[in-house]
Amino acid sequence: MINFMLESAWQRGWAARPSLDPEHLISKAAVRARADPDGDASGWRHRLAMLCDDLEQHAKLTSLGRTLAYGQIMSALTARFRAYALWQAHPQIKYQPIKDPIVIVGQMRSGTTRMQRLLACDPRLTYTRFYESWNPVASMNGWAGLDRRKIKGWLGLACARLLNPRFDAIHPTTWHAPDEEIGLHNLSIFGSAFEAQWRVPNYTAVVENDDSTGVYHEFRLLLQTLAWLRRDKEARPWVLKVPQFTQDLPALLKAFPDARLIFLHRDVGTVTASSASLVYNQMTLQSHSVDPHWVGEEWSRKVRLREERMATMRGKASAPHLSVG
Repeated sequence: MINFMLESAWQRGWAARPSLDPEHLISKAAVRARADPDGDASGWRHRLAMLCDDLEQHAKLTSLGRTLAYGQIMSALTARFRAYALWQAHPQIKYQPIKDPIVIVGQMRSGTTRMQRLLACDPRLTYTRFYESWNPVASMNGWAGLDRRKIKGWLGLACARLLNPRFDAIHPTTWHAPDEEIGLHNLSIFGSAFEAQWRVPNYTAVVENDDSTGVYHEFRLLLQTLAWLRRDKEARPWVLKVPQFTQDLPALLKAFPDARLIFLHRDVGTVTASSASLVYNQMTLQSHSVDPHWVGEEWSRKVRLREERMATMRGKASAPHLSVG
């Protein structure tokens, strides 16, 4: 019904079909952010070009899928440009301490969320909340003095549940609960949030082979921004968790040389099956057709790649670490 309504609105001229042209997205996001696009130190423009091309050529997007892709990319770029404007206006943010973070390193569907939320119960530690991950630098001047980031976080979850009845079974959360920092990666047009929704093979290859040092420099700055916006006076160790970390540990440890690592392990076959099921569910919501065999093969490959990179780093990591599972 939603696809029919969107297509009808576009054909009748009631609304414009969302463009996935990279330059159009950049231009519109800059207007929305009221800030100029930043330079390309982290390689985000190339990744954006690959992502947009894949969405047009390989993802087989429905009308809803195109609308959601446009909205997510626009939101990420708008937040990115706002973040850079904020850092220019307040250079002291880069001195905000991020002390001795505890980094949970594990595959998606391996128990990383449970570990993060268990550790988040300790008042000596801090963590990223769902609304902060997905709206790190939105305007703070909301209705009646409310933080607009919180409103957007609540609305985002409400929409996710409306569109996907299985959302709470896949990832139970609330707008203010401890949650992974995957939304911060989106600002760099990086990470697997996009891969888990759409078939984007060239973008995936670029991310897997990216040095990602610049991405994690931005990631640290975004965490510092969250701490600054909270007006944190004490630097409690931050519990960090994104399954993408399994691919990028060298770059992550450059950004956080005092990090302590917790490696999580679960049966590889179980992880692969659960990951593929999640991805298939996400893709069927937004694509005309999804090949379950391709999804299974792709995420089997993805899980193997991450296992290999984790094993390599575990063998030579100088950071304090332990293994669970």
